[in-house]
Amino acid sequence: MIRSKILVINKLGLHARAATKLASTAGRYSCSIRTGTQEPLVDAKSIMSLMLLAAAQGTELIFEFDGPEQELACQAITDLFADYFGEGE
Repeated sequence: MIRSKILVINKLGLHARAATKLASTAGRYSCSIRTGTQEPLVDAKSIMSLMLLAAAQGTELIFEFDGPEQELACQAITDLFADYFGEGE
């Protein structure tokens, strides 16, 4: 299992479009991906669960990756956040 912390850096936080991109990216990998600010963590492959986090800019999210593609998933999601979800800010 990989446990990682990622800071939400984009201006609008984890809004609908960003949550959709995150769930879509997470869904490509054969591993469990859970996230949140504290336990219990939620399924990162569920758009609704991600939206309910209401993670604003500056929120630090905990991610847990567990399964065969955990390293690939961790890198892809870290890159997605670093790229501001493709939104440029």
